[in-house]
Amino acid sequence: MVKGLYTAYTGMVNEQNRLDIMTNNLANVNTTGFKKEGSTSQSFADVLAYNIKDKSEFYLAKRMGTNNPGVRIGENYTDWQEGPLKQTGNTYDLALSGNGFFQIEFTDKSGNTSTKYTRDGSFTLNNNGELVTKDGDYVLDADGERITIDPTQDAEINGQGQIWQNGTLRATIGLTDFEDYNYIEKYGENLYQTVDGATEQDATATVNSGYLEQSNVNVVSEMVTMIAIQRQYESNQKVIRTMDSSLEVAVNNLGRVN
Repeated sequence: MVKGLYTAYTGMVNEQNRLDIMTNNLANVNTTGFKKEGSTSQSFADVLAYNIKDKSEFYLAKRMGTNNPGVRIGENYTDWQEGPLKQTGNTYDLALSGNGFFQIEFTDKSGNTSTKYTRDGSFTLNNNGELVTKDGDYVLDADGERITIDPTQDAEINGQGQIWQNGTLRATIGLTDFEDYNYIEKYGENLYQTVDGATEQDATATVNSGYLEQSNVNVVSEMVTMIAIQRQYESNQKVIRTMDSSLEVAVNNLGRVN
């Protein structure tokens, strides 16, 4: 009976985790270049099933049996599928078609500077003619340097990320890709950072000037998932209520002497 309570409880925890991830996806449905996340679930392996409170034999945990007591949260993952492109007409709005990321010089609140990566190409020129993100972080060129052009002249950006002004190549936007996306993680502010083991490689993406990549979140799909999560959560609640009622009867009535 108690095992059943635990099984239902772990099911509720798993559905809560799924709901947290899904609501974050919905909150970022209008975030440029956002990649939705998902989660997996796994059954508890038999070897993890221990009665940790039973210390009758030399204070060693004992096996509960061969049953798998419920579900445990697995791994979260990112869906790297490209989002649709939206035309803006702004030269410095850039969208990537294919695999790759823009390189950004990011400075945190402590003044530490590092290179981050993003698919959000909503860039602009500051007063000094430097290409920056909407948060003011610098966009880097192919050599890892800040991009500076003449803000008083019109510019054209081709599919290779080359910035031309008056027939002169002024800079090439830096793009990079990674062999395995399992070695990059979300940092915040729509940026990504590498973790130990990340290996860079040349990006194959095409730069589209005057466009922005939209979020790859499908609102209808996420709402359907929300309904499924709610029903599964309620089912586990009903299991707990039923078992609680049965335990109440067992404790209060079965042992009563008339």
